[in-house]
Amino acid sequence: MHIKAALFIKNEQNWGDSKMLSIPLMNNNITADDIDALIDFLKTSDRFTNGPVVKKFEEEWSKWLGVKHSVFVNSGASANLITISACKLLFGAQDVIVPALTWSSDISSVFHCGMSPVFVDIDLRTLAMDEEQVIKKLGSGKIVFLTHILGLCGLSQRLLDEIVASGAILIEDVCESHGAIYKGKKLGVFGKASNFSFYYAHHMSTIEGGMICTDDDEFYEACRILRSHGMLRESTSESLKMSYYSEYPDLNPDFIFTYPGFNMRSTEINAVLGLSQLKRLDENNKKRRENYAAFIAGLDPDKYYTEFNLEGSCNYAFTLLLRNPDKEMFDRIAQALTRENVEFRKGMSGGGNMLRQPFVRKRIGDLFESYPNVDMVHFYGMYIGNYPGLESEKIERLCKLLNDI
Repeated sequence: MHIKAALFIKNEQNWGDSKMLSIPLMNNNITADDIDALIDFLKTSDRFTNGPVVKKFEEEWSKWLGVKHSVFVNSGASANLITISACKLLFGAQDVIVPALTWSSDISSVFHCGMSPVFVDIDLRTLAMDEEQVIKKLGSGKIVFLTHILGLCGLSQRLLDEIVASGAILIEDVCESHGAIYKGKKLGVFGKASNFSFYYAHHMSTIEGGMICTDDDEFYEACRILRSHGMLRESTSESLKMSYYSEYPDLNPDFIFTYPGFNMRSTEINAVLGLSQLKRLDENNKKRRENYAAFIAGLDPDKYYTEFNLEGSCNYAFTLLLRNPDKEMFDRIAQALTRENVEFRKGMSGGGNMLRQPFVRKRIGDLFESYPNVDMVHFYGMYIGNYPGLESEKIERLCKLLNDI
């Protein structure tokens, strides 16, 4: 092991005071093997922007997930924006059904593309969109932008069948749920496309980075072009290129800009990390599942909501929700966790009810009170870190701390 890598890992493991619980949101997500892989790459390569290592990471990720195509970008938020942009280019302006509980970039991407969000409340069992409300709002031409929250699965066969029957388009946001499974398949293979995030605190990390995944050739080509300034040369389709060459003979083939695109490429360096981390993702996820099951089993069900649907789940965080609204109890929990140096985030994914956020309220008004389930999570929910190295003894202590409040 390189000395620098060894020192890095040593410092990562010394998080907090050993007398306290000291549970960070994430610990030791970049390992010595990852650092060594980076060092070896930097010593031997002279190309660091998007290139052959990015391509290899895309291919390996596609194999792992079970899709035909993947496009590596610089963040999960960029994956969201490119995906919705591709939907608008290929399918026209649409209403987009979105959850009230999600990350801001899901909603922002809809606004940026000049499309209209149609909000639905959540199902507390999955923290994803309430399927009854989605089905009522379905119609030909609509997009369903479904977020799988914190490792839980938001799908049902009824929902999938109704989406297909209506002619709607399903996009899965799997940024928080790498490796979660529905009916034997990984989340991210059920719709037109899916998005993943490789942010530092997630199941695996490229520090910053994201992936767009699809089985649709046309959608894949659009995403590749959008990722890099809208340039035609990014396409892998020779027939698409030839159609533009013949239509625009006055242009240099190397600089034909087909769409109003972005620069959302990632780097070879990020892809090196991705390839290194992907090797242990399944093993790490197995440990996360064990941790999460132990946490939920250890909670007092009279005080905390424990009926989350854990089938196929894969959670990088412990979801904590009060059984009943109780602001004083919630404040005591927050104080106790802070004293014990346990990191947490109020409101679950994205801080809670997106309809309460200024950038949404300024566009659609104050409609947040019409979504009671997400408001319950907003005011009385939080998440706590769940990482492979978290000791079972700490999970037991954490549950005791919470149950004693």
